[in-house]
Amino acid sequence: MSLLIPVDSNRRHEALLTTLDTTVYWAFIELNEGQIENCKFYKDRDDINAFIETVVVQNDQEYVWQFQQDDITVLVAPTQRSIDEIVEAYLFSELHELKK
Repeated sequence: MSLLIPVDSNRRHEALLTTLDTTVYWAFIELNEGQIENCKFYKDRDDINAFIETVVVQNDQEYVWQFQQDDITVLVAPTQRSIDEIVEAYLFSELHELKK
Protein backbone atom coordinates (compact mmCIF):
# COMPACT_ATOMS: atom_id res chain seq x y z
CA MET A 1 0.00 0.00 0.00
CA SER A 2 1.25 3.48 -0.71
CA LEU A 3 0.14 6.95 0.31
CA LEU A 4 1.23 10.30 -1.07
CA ILE A 5 0.87 13.24 1.30
CA PRO A 6 1.64 16.91 0.53
CA VAL A 7 3.60 18.27 3.49
CA ASP A 8 5.48 21.35 4.68
CA SER A 9 8.73 19.68 5.77
CA ASN A 10 11.01 16.76 4.96
CA ARG A 11 11.28 15.70 8.59
CA ARG A 12 9.24 12.58 9.26
CA HIS A 13 7.92 13.50 12.72
CA GLU A 14 7.56 17.25 12.10
CA ALA A 15 5.96 17.29 8.64
CA LEU A 16 2.35 18.48 8.52
CA LEU A 17 -0.27 18.12 5.80
CA THR A 18 -0.60 21.18 3.57
CA THR A 19 -2.90 22.21 0.77
CA LEU A 20 -1.78 21.20 -2.70
CA ASP A 21 -0.99 24.78 -3.69
CA THR A 22 1.34 25.27 -0.69
CA THR A 23 3.11 21.90 -0.85
CA VAL A 24 6.83 22.04 -0.12
CA TYR A 25 7.50 18.28 -0.15
CA TRP A 26 5.65 15.10 -1.01
CA ALA A 27 5.81 12.34 1.59
CA PHE A 28 5.64 8.95 -0.11
CA ILE A 29 4.62 6.40 2.49
CA GLU A 30 4.82 2.65 1.97
CA LEU A 31 2.75 0.57 4.37
CA ASN A 32 3.19 -3.11 5.17
CA GLU A 33 0.91 -4.97 7.58
CA GLY A 34 -0.37 -1.74 9.09
CA GLN A 35 3.06 -0.26 9.74
CA ILE A 36 5.04 2.45 7.96
CA GLU A 37 7.72 0.51 6.14
CA ASN A 38 9.24 3.45 4.31
CA CYS A 39 8.82 7.22 4.23
CA LYS A 40 10.63 9.19 1.52
CA PHE A 41 10.33 12.87 0.76
CA TYR A 42 10.34 14.35 -2.72
CA LYS A 43 10.50 17.98 -3.76
CA ASP A 44 8.79 17.19 -7.07
CA ARG A 45 6.00 14.63 -7.43
CA ASP A 46 7.30 13.66 -10.87
CA ASP A 47 10.46 12.29 -9.22
CA ILE A 48 8.47 9.44 -7.65
CA ASN A 49 9.03 6.31 -9.71
CA ALA A 50 6.68 4.06 -7.77
CA PHE A 51 3.00 3.26 -8.12
CA ILE A 52 0.89 5.71 -6.11
CA GLU A 53 -2.33 4.15 -4.85
CA THR A 54 -3.72 6.98 -2.75
CA VAL A 55 -3.14 10.69 -2.25
CA VAL A 56 -4.34 12.45 0.90
CA VAL A 57 -5.50 16.07 0.74
CA GLN A 58 -6.50 18.56 3.40
CA ASN A 59 -10.02 19.39 2.22
CA ASP A 60 -12.57 18.59 -0.45
CA GLN A 61 -11.97 21.91 -2.23
CA GLU A 62 -8.51 20.88 -3.44
CA TYR A 63 -7.82 20.68 -7.17
CA VAL A 64 -7.33 16.91 -7.52
CA TRP A 65 -8.17 16.38 -11.17
CA GLN A 66 -4.61 15.34 -12.05
CA PHE A 67 -4.76 12.47 -9.54
CA GLN A 68 -8.22 11.33 -10.57
CA GLN A 69 -7.13 11.33 -14.21
CA ASP A 70 -4.34 8.91 -13.22
CA ASP A 71 -6.87 6.72 -11.34
CA ILE A 72 -5.30 7.53 -7.97
CA THR A 73 -7.72 7.38 -5.05
CA VAL A 74 -8.08 10.75 -3.31
CA LEU A 75 -8.83 10.81 0.41
CA VAL A 76 -9.55 13.84 2.58
CA ALA A 77 -8.01 14.25 6.05
CA PRO A 78 -10.23 16.97 7.54
CA THR A 79 -8.62 17.08 10.99
CA GLN A 80 -5.47 14.95 10.78
CA ARG A 81 -2.26 16.85 10.14
CA SER A 82 0.81 14.75 11.00
CA ILE A 83 1.95 11.75 8.97
CA ASP A 84 1.25 9.40 11.89
CA GLU A 85 -2.27 10.80 12.40
CA ILE A 86 -3.03 10.45 8.70
CA VAL A 87 -1.70 6.88 8.49
CA GLU A 88 -3.64 5.87 11.60
CA ALA A 89 -6.84 7.42 10.21
CA TYR A 90 -6.21 5.66 6.89
CA LEU A 91 -5.78 2.29 8.58
CA PHE A 92 -9.01 2.77 10.55
CA SER A 93 -10.90 4.00 7.44
CA GLU A 94 -11.50 7.43 9.00
CA LEU A 95 -10.60 9.41 5.87
CA HIS A 96 -13.33 9.99 3.32
CA GLU A 97 -12.94 9.48 -0.40
CA LEU A 98 -13.30 12.32 -2.84
CA LYS A 99 -15.39 11.10 -5.76
CA LYS A 100 -14.97 12.24 -9.36
